[in-house]
Amino acid sequence: MDSHGQNEQRVVWTVVGTDIGPLLLAATQDGLVNVVFHATEAVRDRTLDRLASRLGTEPVEAPGSPLLAEVIRQVEDYFAGARRDFDLPLDWSLISGFNRQVLRELAAGVPYGSVVGYGDLAGRVGQPRAAQAVGVAMGSNPLPVVVPCHRVVESDGGIGGFGGGLETKRKLLALEGVLPEPLF
Repeated sequence: MDSHGQNEQRVVWTVVGTDIGPLLLAATQDGLVNVVFHATEAVRDRTLDRLASRLGTEPVEAPGSPLLAEVIRQVEDYFAGARRDFDLPLDWSLISGFNRQVLRELAAGVPYGSVVGYGDLAGRVGQPRAAQAVGVAMGSNPLPVVVPCHRVVESDGGIGGFGGGLETKRKLLALEGVLPEPLF
């Protein structure tokens, strides 16, 4: 091992199958750093390249890693309906500023089975006119599902946008009992 290897940020990743398709999960020693929807080979390769450039180290596939074992268990429990809250250390290094502030408020303040409007969430972080900026923050969420951007909806009852696609958002809200199960 090279002499400065001890200080290098180690990134481990795996892909798990879920009811909304394959999710890529990546973690550092600080915690879960990235959750990526629709983790086909092409998406996976793009994600790993992006993580390598953002975090300065090549991600290593390590599903048995202690960092990922607990993440996998909690994600599986969530999709099985056996877990409502994730209790995981999170590494926020892929997001900063207003976006991080909004996502932290979302993670802490919008529980399972509830939704919040973009404008309401903006108000909670002291920027009541920043509904559009909240939408941008949701779109840049590096930790979807665990940091539940699927719970942010339009104030007029519209479902709003979603990086994972609207079908995925509907399935997550149905899982949490906010929407009826999709018929097809």
